[in-house]
Amino acid sequence: MNKATRIGWVRHGITEWNQRGIIQGVTDIPLSPEGVRQARLLADRLHGEQGRWDGVYCSDLQRAAHTAEILADRLGIPVIRDSRLRERSFGEAEGTTLAERLDRWGEDWRRLVPDQENDDSVRERGFAFIRELTDKHAREAWLVVTHGSFLARMLQAMCQGLDDSHLLNMSLTVLEQGQNVWEPLIHNCTRHLAETEETLMNP
Repeated sequence: MNKATRIGWVRHGITEWNQRGIIQGVTDIPLSPEGVRQARLLADRLHGEQGRWDGVYCSDLQRAAHTAEILADRLGIPVIRDSRLRERSFGEAEGTTLAERLDRWGEDWRRLVPDQENDDSVRERGFAFIRELTDKHAREAWLVVTHGSFLARMLQAMCQGLDDSHLLNMSLTVLEQGQNVWEPLIHNCTRHLAETEETLMNP
């Protein structure tokens, strides 16, 4: 058993819309073949590392749920879907490219797009989930598979001063609960992807 509660935050594997630069939000897009491969690489990494993960929580959107299932199958742990882990809704921006958003709403499109979920709402449901997880699974280690914008808002709220660079598909961020603070052990790590690409280039 771990000495402290740990959360391993995972951004889902890549999708065709990710690859094309199209914003997804709550639009339910599946993993691309590359996204499935990415998930298997992280599963292999976690399987080979010391320490045990007790289970996986995930968004109920299929790109996150499929990622979670791949991890859980490899690690032999349960999966629990939770709609509070969904990506934020981007309203009318969903299905558009950056060029289309800039043309329609300008540089400040993130603030001007109507009908999108605001940051306060994202954090409210995110922290409700975290409170429940830490109550139910104190001193355990759980993976949480979710989405880029949701995850960025939560990490910024949980860890002051954390690097806010773009969270990569299939990245892993591990936080450990301390005294009234969450400590990052690793952040936005895609070593499992980079090592495989290096092996392909240098067999």
